[in-house]
Amino acid sequence: MYGLGDPLAHFKVYIANRPQFKNLPHTDVVHPVTQGEIYAIGQACGNGWRKVFNVYAKLVFALNSPKFMDVTKYKCWQDYRDQCLLQQNSNTALLFSPPILNQSQAQDIHIIMGKTYANSLSLFQPINQLDNDFAIDVDQNLIVCPYFDYRQLSNLKIIRLVELITKLKAYNSKQG
Repeated sequence: MYGLGDPLAHFKVYIANRPQFKNLPHTDVVHPVTQGEIYAIGQACGNGWRKVFNVYAKLVFALNSPKFMDVTKYKCWQDYRDQCLLQQNSNTALLFSPPILNQSQAQDIHIIMGKTYANSLSLFQPINQLDNDFAIDVDQNLIVCPYFDYRQLSNLKIIRLVELITKLKAYNSKQG
């Protein structure tokens, strides 16, 4: 796996591209960010990356699952983004490589950002296409959702994604 975040994360988001940032290692590792690094990547790589990080933080903050990712010590999603998201022990990762689903643990949640990217991966069959925006594979703990952008994954769709993650976690806890 290759990306940003907690190397032991169970909440994994997959994206087709990576920021062109000078400090990102080019090895097959998940690199925890340090405080201020998300801001620096956003400044260097543009508004699109700021949106990705902001939507990711909003999603985790809305999820607020004390057993999974407790965000109660943060006043707002911006504080969570700046103080925890994608850092060591955050339980979050943004991965630039395709998912390796057969090696995932039961508690792992995999979110693929964008239907086009998901279709290019050809990783899973059958997948349940819920609607135009979301698809799910409960056996692989996998959800396909719109790209992390304010227009594509609006606040309403973030709420829908939180509901799907919650249902997936509930389904998996019954199976285990």
